Amino acid sequence: MDELKPGLEHTFRFRVPESKIVAALYPESPEFAVMPPVFATGFLVGLIEWTCVQAVVPCLDWPREQTVGTHVDLSHAAATPPGLEVTCRVRLTGVEGRRLRFEVAADDGYDVISTGTHERAVIDTARFTGRARSKGAPA
Repeated sequence: MDELKPGLEHTFRFRVPESKIVAALYPESPEFAVMPPVFATGFLVGLIEWTCVQAVVPCLDWPREQTVGTHVDLSHAAATPPGLEVTCRVRLTGVEGRRLRFEVAADDGYDVISTGTHERAVIDTARFTGRARSKGAPA
């Protein structure tokens, strides 16, 4: 984790498949089912998270150490139909203990589709998973 320093950058490209359109986000939603067939905001958020994870994996004791998203502040300014390639660019701008802050941007080759910030926290995977599982356990 000592290698995590502001300035770390990563770029990831992803071709949007039909399985990442709005109707696929919650297939049980009749409202989503009739929306335009474009890249869903929820999947865009996930793609940006994925790009941030890829950026930091070489700096962590992976998979013992991982990161989880803690805050998302993103625009979704343009529609992207399936078949286009989205390019995500992330830059680590802050490291405070286990908290990481990224500036992020994504485009589809035609438009800037997203800009903003994303925060993640470095976790000990076993400890984190244990705490999460205990939420559903009887006292």
